Amino acid sequence: MATFKTYETAWCPGCGNFAILDCLKTALEELGKEPHEVLMVAGIGQAAKTPQYISANSFCGLHGRSLPAAIAAKIANKDLTVIVDTGDGDSYGEGGNHFIHNVRRNVDITHFVHDNQIYGLTKGQASPTTAIGHVTPVQTGGNMNEPLNPLLLALVSGAGFVARGFSGDKEHLISIMKEAIMYPGYALVDIFQPCVTFNKVNTYAYYRERVYRLDESYDMTDKRAAFEKAMETGDSLPIGIIYKEEKATFHDKNKVLSKGQPLIDIKRDHKVVNELIKAFI
Repeated sequence: MATFKTYETAWCPGCGNFAILDCLKTALEELGKEPHEVLMVAGIGQAAKTPQYISANSFCGLHGRSLPAAIAAKIANKDLTVIVDTGDGDSYGEGGNHFIHNVRRNVDITHFVHDNQIYGLTKGQASPTTAIGHVTPVQTGGNMNEPLNPLLLALVSGAGFVARGFSGDKEHLISIMKEAIMYPGYALVDIFQPCVTFNKVNTYAYYRERVYRLDESYDMTDKRAAFEKAMETGDSLPIGIIYKEEKATFHDKNKVLSKGQPLIDIKRDHKVVNELIKAFI
């Protein structure tokens, strides 16, 4: 079985990111992936350091710009397993526009969002998912903005795979990660990830009192039911696969890509490329 190495991190002791990194390593190994087959992509943030801590190919770009790089890599080389592993600020704040429109494109990538409901790298200001009234060093009177619901946003944007996990339930999170990685299309997994330093509200105890696993009686193919589950908040927070649907991917719908040959293997006419370059000089 393939082995992925993990390395010393710069995270705070007790951070939920540790469990997510461990779950990711286990999921990749149990799926039989090799490090050279995997590309980890991130932007900026504590969660976005994840690609630096595991022995796979990695790309860390600008804040909020992880998805364009991930999409480009997958379009160029369909044989790569491309995973975006970054935070709620990076994915839903600075990267919000990319999030919506890459859901619509449905390129075959997996998007793990470490959702700690705070900006951890920049010392604890409110993020897009921070609850109303949450007091921070910046929002001293409490956050006034309505929190973003990423599950609902993904569903209304047309995502075919939408799930939620909790870093405090590793066995369950590993199973969700494996399903997401194997899903043929864009897969979102929003992961509750306690920030032990800057978020004293959404703690491990907070989530353990509120999360519950979706059981076998739940129909993940029922979109109406998925909307209802995504809207559950407060004291009732479902974790598991919220919605799953078979959909044509970006590669399926593209004339060139649907032929099956990766772009990196297609011969290029360098004369044409050079003429295009000259046109912009």
